[in-house]
Amino acid sequence: VQLQAFGGGLVQTGDSLRLSCTASGRAFDLVVVGWFRQHPGKERAFVAVISGNGGITRYADAVKGRLTISRDNAKNTVFLQMNSLEPEDTGVYYCARASARHAGTSLGEYAYWGQGTQVTVSS
Repeated sequence: VQLQAFGGGLVQTGDSLRLSCTASGRAFDLVVVGWFRQHPGKERAFVAVISGNGGITRYADAVKGRLTISRDNAKNTVFLQMNSLEPEDTGVYYCARASARHAGTSLGEYAYWGQGTQVTVSS
């Protein structure tokens, strides 16, 4: 299983970005995918997760109302639409595949990780 995240960049406060995460393998509609981010000098933290069929989504409190996770199973891709970006959103964003079908929020529940994409929001 391989995951690849892309779409990051340098933006200004209030701008939008859409991150994408593509995955290899079959039965993508059974795969729970989460987004995490890591600020410089801090631990990787949960951002959002989506169940295999897209019916369940969960968000970190800090991003509710501004970030939206979605997926296109026909393209083996999960998206993270990021609106009203703030400097606090700066970090490396990783997508990950959960070990089970539970849409969890803990790092330990994810076994496969992409390489990360940098998001920088200037004030």
